[in-house]
Amino acid sequence: MQVARVLFAPVFRLLRPVRRQRLLKVGLAIVIAHIIMALVCGPTGNPEDPYGISRLIPPYNPEKSYLEIPRLAPPSAQHWMGTDHLRRDVFSRVISGGWAPIVVAFSSIAISLTVGSIIGWISGFAGGLLDRVLSLTMDAIYSFPSMILAIALVAVMQPGLFPMIMAIAVVYIPTYFRVTRAEVLQIREQTFVEAAQAVGASWWRILVRHIAPNTVNAIMAVSSFNIADAILTEAAMSFLGYGLPPPAPDWGFDIQNGQRFLQSGYWWLITFPGFMILTLSLGFGLIGEGISDLVNPKRRRKKLA
Repeated sequence: MQVARVLFAPVFRLLRPVRRQRLLKVGLAIVIAHIIMALVCGPTGNPEDPYGISRLIPPYNPEKSYLEIPRLAPPSAQHWMGTDHLRRDVFSRVISGGWAPIVVAFSSIAISLTVGSIIGWISGFAGGLLDRVLSLTMDAIYSFPSMILAIALVAVMQPGLFPMIMAIAVVYIPTYFRVTRAEVLQIREQTFVEAAQAVGASWWRILVRHIAPNTVNAIMAVSSFNIADAILTEAAMSFLGYGLPPPAPDWGFDIQNGQRFLQSGYWWLITFPGFMILTLSLGFGLIGEGISDLVNPKRRRKKLA
């Protein structure tokens, strides 16, 4: 027992601040629940059993219409979230449709974080003409409304998972560029950077060993909020028909199908997919708030006061 306590002492020290962050814990619980649902109920890669029907999760194939399922039936004990106009189980489509926004959001933000941070490090540290050109380019991209730009980019390519990832990634590159560059401009004037330059350290070593690690906190604080926004962007693109091809389950596409029947009283067609989008975005938003509290001592002191 004592040996395990010694071995895992660094982990406990890292998790100690997390235990005090209620928002972070609630956000992590929501996001982990969605990720588990996506892993368990998402496509398995087996063409004969693409959604794990043999595991009884989900109870029905979300892409298949069943003659024994009533059309536009309200939520009941047999169909917890009702059925749609094509005799498909809404619950099966809702729990199976979470993998697409999660994959798109994580993949696009990972790409934009990597590209934007690298460009921001180089631009902020190099300065001069290179910094000016990169800043003007990123400002030009940033000036476009993110939703319109993402839709325009995916329309130029073609609807699908990979085009959505690339379109959303391009939209958020300027955000990480601006955050990283602002941090680098402050850090490069610090004494320890001047000391490294005085002893003859190369610019690459100074950037990688001294400047880049000190920008990670700001980057991570922004990434959770961007993931939440990317989920909403993915849902909007799917709603407009630029997402996964039908009949693949997708929350945004299901809302687009269900909104036609809303005035007739079939509320469950859009309520449950919309609720899933809302909770997943809320989870990442809470994580972003918690991370901001962890990396910003001034915010913590204000809350404690």
